[in-house]
This record gives sequence, C-alpha cells and structure tokens, in this order.
Amino acid sequence: QVQLVESGGGSVQAGESLRLSCTSPQWLYVSYCMGWFRQVPGKEREGIATIDQVGVTDYVASMKGRVTISKDNAKEILYLQINALEPEDTAMYYCAAASTECLARDVEGFAYWGQGTQVTVSS
Repeated sequence: QVQLVESGGGSVQAGESLRLSCTSPQWLYVSYCMGWFRQVPGKEREGIATIDQVGVTDYVASMKGRVTISKDNAKEILYLQINALEPEDTAMYYCAAASTECLARDVEGFAYWGQGTQVTVSS
C-alpha cells in the first residue's frame, strides 16, 4: 500500500501562516507529479497546487499568491506554505501523487492520497 503522510496542520489565528509537509515513497516522489488538495466536510475536494518532476507548478486561481508548493529533493519532502490564513481555509489538507496532467484542478486524476492533516483557522 502506497503511503503518503501529511503533517504540519493545526489550529491557528487568522493572518498566520502554516507550512504543511508530505512524505512519500521515494519512487513516487522522484517519478510523479505531486499536489495539495483540501476538503471541507460536506463539500467536494478541491485542488490547491501541483508540482511536477522537474519543478513546474500549477495553482488554482483562488489561492495563487497566498500559497507556495515546493519540494526539498534532498529530504524528499513536499511542502505547502500557506500565508494569511483565513477562517475559510479551515479544512482537511491532503497531498496526492501520480497525475498525468499535473494540474491543480484535476482532483480525479491523482492515484495516491494521504490521510490528511487538519487545518483550523479561527478569527
């Protein structure tokens, strides 16, 4: 079973920042597109950002400028930096891997998913 593990979530105040991390098997990290997504209970999972094997990124328009997706190739960790957090950002955040198109809006195209890390933003 492929294991992606997210961390870094928590409870923060509006305006603060968080950096989420995701670890994955090496073969997945080096060979496939990876991305970050989020989901609020009762709503569909939505894309945030993706990054491909050579570092090309894609962001959904609604969050572009406030989030940064990156990879530390030495540590083989995927990151998502989220700035100026708002209560509306409260959600479970997931990392995923293995999409052909590697587009942030392509939620259905990702084959492997982590269990998620909860982010709660209070006003």
